[in-house]
Amino acid sequence: MKRTDETDGTNTMSIEETVPDGGTITGDEASADTPFGTVSSGTMSRRDRYKMLANEWVIAPFKILWDDWRARVGTLIILAYVLMGTVGVRLVDPPRVGEGDRLVSPFEDMSHPLGTDNMGNDIFAQIVHATPPMLEMIVAGAVFTTVMAVVVGTLSGYKGGWTDQLLMTFNDILMTIPGLPLVIVIAVILEPRSPWLVGVIITVNAWAGLARAIRSQVLTLREESYVEASRLMGISTPQIVMKDIMPGLMPYILVNFVNSARSVIFASVGLYFLGILPFTELNWGVMMNLSYETGGALYTWETAHWLLAPMVTIVILSFGLILFSQGTDRVFNPRVRARHTSAADPEEGDEDMSGEVATHIRG
Repeated sequence: MKRTDETDGTNTMSIEETVPDGGTITGDEASADTPFGTVSSGTMSRRDRYKMLANEWVIAPFKILWDDWRARVGTLIILAYVLMGTVGVRLVDPPRVGEGDRLVSPFEDMSHPLGTDNMGNDIFAQIVHATPPMLEMIVAGAVFTTVMAVVVGTLSGYKGGWTDQLLMTFNDILMTIPGLPLVIVIAVILEPRSPWLVGVIITVNAWAGLARAIRSQVLTLREESYVEASRLMGISTPQIVMKDIMPGLMPYILVNFVNSARSVIFASVGLYFLGILPFTELNWGVMMNLSYETGGALYTWETAHWLLAPMVTIVILSFGLILFSQGTDRVFNPRVRARHTSAADPEEGDEDMSGEVATHIRG
């Protein structure tokens, strides 16, 4: 079957198929007599195409997220932290020594809603201005872990052979190295100051376990009938991986992306609390360290708020990430996406909407 005509400026085309006796059939005859014949029943403008893509990739996922209370609450929590790290730092003045009385209790003075520390620094201002570097560490660590694991695991599982052996040997070597001692050694040698670099160092070998898990998933998916059909049709490997393999992996990848983000939070706060990473006042872990070392926050209620404020901040952010990951599984469910994609266009019904190309498949 070959295409013999394509009109300029539209998606209209005619179908011509060669039959055994040497003749040809066109148009509706080709569609009726062959299982793969296609007939264009209309045209699609660029605006309609963009509208369809927006419905599929923006509106439908947003509706799916908003329909699940876990994803809705998690999204709002994450959005609140993003706003605090971007807009909040412009609205709240940086903390200054002696800007308030020492050890003011929370809600005692609304100019310092979360109280002050033993130097008169506003605790709320410290939390707000410590948010941007924390978000940078989270993004750097989670993206580095996910990208490395997906690239190594997918390539190893799909290609197999010597590629699989080489990548998995390197992967297993990293898995045998204890993560915490490795991070401590690298941090002491490099003394990283950039939050982006800190996020990468914390997850320097954390991706190895995820890469092996993704490889196992790919080994199963590559034997599916639709993947085999794509290979027989001569579709390139990158297209097969992106269109056939990755959709099946995305729920697992997204959940692990969020788990990696949580791991970065706990690891960075812990390393700053222990004093392994370079000291910076604008960090939740450093706030907890100072409240423990200089304020005795574990032993007296007068300074307990100094320790509890950053701790509660960490817990709420982690809780929001967990809710978000639990609620986003449905985003990659094709049936749910198709239902919300259809609902996003009220004009779509039994008939094709104006300007959309209708494809009929008989089989």
